[in-house]
Amino acid sequence: MKKIGILTGGGDCPGLNAVIRAVVRKSSRYKWATIGIRNGWRGLIDGDMIPISDRHVSGILPKGGTILGTSRTNPFKHQEDVGKIIENIKKFKIDAIVAIGGEDTLGVALKLHNMGIPIVGVPKTIDNDLSGTDFTFGFDTAISIVTEAIDRLHTTAESHHRVIVLEVMGRHAGWIATIAGIAGGADEILIPEKPFDLNLVCKSLKARYNGGKTFSIVVASEGAKPKETDKPSTLTEEKDAFGHVRLGGIGNFLGKEIGKRLGVETRVTVLGHVQRGGTPTAYDRVLATRFGIAAVELLKDGNYGKMVALKGNKIVSVGLEEAVSELKTVDMELYDIAKVFFGKVEIEELVDNLS
Repeated sequence: MKKIGILTGGGDCPGLNAVIRAVVRKSSRYKWATIGIRNGWRGLIDGDMIPISDRHVSGILPKGGTILGTSRTNPFKHQEDVGKIIENIKKFKIDAIVAIGGEDTLGVALKLHNMGIPIVGVPKTIDNDLSGTDFTFGFDTAISIVTEAIDRLHTTAESHHRVIVLEVMGRHAGWIATIAGIAGGADEILIPEKPFDLNLVCKSLKARYNGGKTFSIVVASEGAKPKETDKPSTLTEEKDAFGHVRLGGIGNFLGKEIGKRLGVETRVTVLGHVQRGGTPTAYDRVLATRFGIAAVELLKDGNYGKMVALKGNKIVSVGLEEAVSELKTVDMELYDIAKVFFGKVEIEELVDNLS
């Protein structure tokens, strides 16, 4: 009997349990056993694993988070950890691994594949910044949460005649800010791909007030950065196992500067982990389920070193190399659509760029 290991790495994400459920159910159709690896790559290093059957995944489809736990462990940070992974794969008689995660998790998967370990990947990130796939599961849930937040902030901003700055996730890619900003009718959207001119932002907001509007909503990715510094705001200089610093603070920076320059009352809301908590949307449940089924099919065909992906309406596979080669950033044509609804100053800038 073949034994399949499954793990979830990196940040938690709505839809993880749907993938786990699909992998277990599909594997059981082939009479394969499934073993859950706890807390991402850490579980494979420590040998922390549990058998998972159909009974264990019953009822987990609508649950957020991951029943296996997760971590940001990088086994290649310490070479002895790689040796422990190889030992535990042999000890627990794991024939192949399904790794569910984002750029970092799948980067580790690629390295292990190159060492001869049978492995396939499933793309997971609310940021939607993985290459090779049109969408990652978790993204739809995140933008739904952010859009609702914008809707709610609109009512209080209008009632109190305030500028409200909403800081959302997005380290290097502004997909959440862009899509949710368009859906929620944001008046300014600031993303990492396009360093912003604070003077232009304030002029645009001022034009709204001069035109009779008494409130504004500014949506900013955590990785957005002013042209003056071209550096994102950070909460700490400490780095995680993959070398990432913790971003944050752009919302407070913008709130203070906008309030000072425009002389208007300004408030800041930082959604933080609210964006990736709770139950997944129907779209994410279905996409995650399709990914899980497709991952098992890759294993059945011995098609290792691949990641399942969404292309149009079809589930396909791409090489892990393609998935982690570069981040998928926001399509500027989409961002230009958003700019149509910014202030008059930015509309004029857009016209100038087109002429």
